[in-house]
Amino acid sequence: MEQEIETCVELLRTGKILLYPTDTIWGIGCDATIDEAIQRIYQIKQRPEKKSMIILLDSFERLPYYVEHIPLVAWDLIPQISRPTTVIYSTARNLPERIIHNDGTIAIRVVQQEFCRKLIRKLGHPIVSTSANLAGQPAPQVFEQINPAIISQMDYVVPQRYADSVDYKPSRLIKFIDDYNFTVLRD
Repeated sequence: MEQEIETCVELLRTGKILLYPTDTIWGIGCDATIDEAIQRIYQIKQRPEKKSMIILLDSFERLPYYVEHIPLVAWDLIPQISRPTTVIYSTARNLPERIIHNDGTIAIRVVQQEFCRKLIRKLGHPIVSTSANLAGQPAPQVFEQINPAIISQMDYVVPQRYADSVDYKPSRLIKFIDDYNFTVLRD
């Protein structure tokens, strides 16, 4: 696994696009700090840029670097979540504008899947995660369902042996309303 992570990190640092396993479904990703790579993912997916994408972090402790204001309840809630959950925060920072929603929000998931977590830690930056499908098409639950047109546009495809998700569906999505309240947008 370590050699595979090294290969992926080298590619990500040069702005390459990967097809990789996450803690939910397979994702298309890049280094979330490289604007040109993010733009290329929008092109590959044929996705409107007004629809933002999520980023993945390897630990909750890194969140303050990318979110200016973390709601008070998040400090207790997020570390206790066991199911893959993406959280929308209202004050993104230190990321390219293209990845931040027009209203200043950013969607972030702290991953628990071993390969993905180690990859992000070694890279030292968050990675973009968006489902491996064309915009408007259903998200593939397993690798075999990924459209060959998507696969052919990837710079690298992580071997399937590193996919150990048991969820096979998009993450739960929540949005903080204020310091103490949130709403579930997708369960």
